[in-house]
Amino acid sequence: MQKFKISDRFKRSEKYNLKWMKSNEMGPNSLWLTEFLTERIDLEPGMKVLDLGCGKAMSSIFLAKEFGVQVWATDLWISPSENLRNINEQEIAELVFPVYAEAHSLPYAENFFDVIISIDAYHYFGTDEIYLPYILKFLKKGGTIGIVSPGLRNEISNEILNCFKDFWEPEFFSFHTEKWWREHWEKTGLVEILVSDILQDGWKIWYEWEKELIETNSVNEERGSDIGLLEADGGKYLCFPRLIAKKK
Repeated sequence: MQKFKISDRFKRSEKYNLKWMKSNEMGPNSLWLTEFLTERIDLEPGMKVLDLGCGKAMSSIFLAKEFGVQVWATDLWISPSENLRNINEQEIAELVFPVYAEAHSLPYAENFFDVIISIDAYHYFGTDEIYLPYILKFLKKGGTIGIVSPGLRNEISNEILNCFKDFWEPEFFSFHTEKWWREHWEKTGLVEILVSDILQDGWKIWYEWEKELIETNSVNEERGSDIGLLEADGGKYLCFPRLIAKKK
């Protein structure tokens, strides 16, 4: 992807227009994170996939184009009309269906989806002890659920709070370790954990993306840049936990 040396890590994403990625970004590069997640998920054409918290539907478009799956691109912050325009521009409307819904009030039939994924969103609602039992209602028995979210190498402590004191926001309390997420899911007895790890060089990948946005005047004005947070961290704590499980 042009000058992005780090994109060698993401061969599928390399095919997508960098300007398009920048114009639709809402945080860390969602195409890269989706590619990271789907490296360990078996996706086949015709599968029904829920993309929960899809933002501007980049991850949903990626899933449909790369794997031929049907994707319900579900988000609360971005209107389905806006996402439909993006989907139509990418000529993938036959496979991606934009839906406006809140994560605790989903309009789907039980046992409908083969796969549920969430990119850079699950931590906003999934730390709730009873959320996994809720979302699993919509997944077929034996189906796969997978998430990638920003997290930490160590659980929140005074040391971490001091490190990020100039940038800390309440939502950061939803950042957890890969171990925390694994235990959070395992204790329900509802899933079998298939993958539990972190994106190697995740901090560097996130940092390089933020630098590129700044250098090309592409920072989302409403969201702002994460560069200060990342520089304060220096690669010490921030990471991207990945968790994939099968519904029992």
